Amino acid sequence: MQLIDKLSILADAAKYDASCASSGAPKRSSKGSGGIGSTNGMGICHSFTPDGRCVALLKILLTNFCLYDCQYCVNRRSSDVPRARFTPEEVVTLTLDFYKRNCISGLFLSSGIIRSADYTMEQLIRVAKLLREEHEFRGYIHLKTIPDADPLLIEEAGRYADRLSVNIELPTESSLIRLAPEKQVRTIKQAMHSIHQGEREARAEKRAPHFAPAGQSTQMIIGADATDDSTILHTAASLYGDYRLRRVYYSAFSPIPQSPSTVPFSAPPLLREHRLYQADFLMRGYGFSAGELLSGPGNLALDVDPKLAWALSHREHFPVDLNRAEPSMIARVPGIGVLSAKRLVALRRHKRIRFEDLTRLRCALEKAKPFIVTQDYRPTLAEPCSAHLRQQLSETPAQMALW
Repeated sequence: MQLIDKLSILADAAKYDASCASSGAPKRSSKGSGGIGSTNGMGICHSFTPDGRCVALLKILLTNFCLYDCQYCVNRRSSDVPRARFTPEEVVTLTLDFYKRNCISGLFLSSGIIRSADYTMEQLIRVAKLLREEHEFRGYIHLKTIPDADPLLIEEAGRYADRLSVNIELPTESSLIRLAPEKQVRTIKQAMHSIHQGEREARAEKRAPHFAPAGQSTQMIIGADATDDSTILHTAASLYGDYRLRRVYYSAFSPIPQSPSTVPFSAPPLLREHRLYQADFLMRGYGFSAGELLSGPGNLALDVDPKLAWALSHREHFPVDLNRAEPSMIARVPGIGVLSAKRLVALRRHKRIRFEDLTRLRCALEKAKPFIVTQDYRPTLAEPCSAHLRQQLSETPAQMALW
């Protein structure tokens, strides 16, 4: 098979893994491809370096042959898809070629499981080792970690990769047992622990070897089972707390050709994936807990964002006086972000906050108005009830269709 044919198959097969992409990535489809270099098809994706830069990565699989038969995966053992396999040297050649053409800044490399977990992990490491040691490649490398691989191999991978990731796959152990019986939550979490331990040791010892400075991430598939958003967010919160993950990525299940009857035949709305990203950001950046965003079982609202939904359900905390409130509470006001909250607190050391200051900070005024008090503005006594206010602030069908 020609190298370009392998690239076509293995770049397209990699598009289902969202654990290196930004949450604003375009829609993904299981039918057809967007062509090499398309961010919504195969070839190139975007990720973020430890210093916050957005970089383009060559995103491919080493192979889409796989010993496992995960029911939600297009590359499962029983799937009738074209198969291909790169050698480590071919991946190195492609990476350097794309890099020299200024198309990419790095590599995201995953793989189906071939021969054994250890053998597959050794092949992934060989790619990174060749790039770093033989070609002195200093670009970004993200390696997908094989959960059942020997911890010593994971330790070695961390010395060459900027980021490692281990996919949790599904939000609950029961779903994993049902849809991917060859995988175990225990071994997935053991791999996460090994990476976390390597990070801690690298930070603790100044002379310790370099180890995955961009940390680790994971991916959960949304909509392949009946798990609700409350369970998903609590699972994410547990992973952040236990393993200090940099990101949990949420990937809306994409129906695959000749799908087995164990998974849905239709995809969940992509807006649900978007709401989970918004909720996740609130947990990581705003101090919200999963229980605050969803106090009981159920899914996040689709018509309003999670922050607005929380504010509408907790009107007793509002309106917030922007001249007196704590920064953390100001940041919980719909339409005001963490950075704007910090700027407002800095500004009020010199003057009283007025409504026009929010305009200059480009806050979302329509959302913020019912929830704030400034020196020259206060909501009217006839402010609508939460249900009416929700109707006013809900996203339109056209806005929702964008997701």
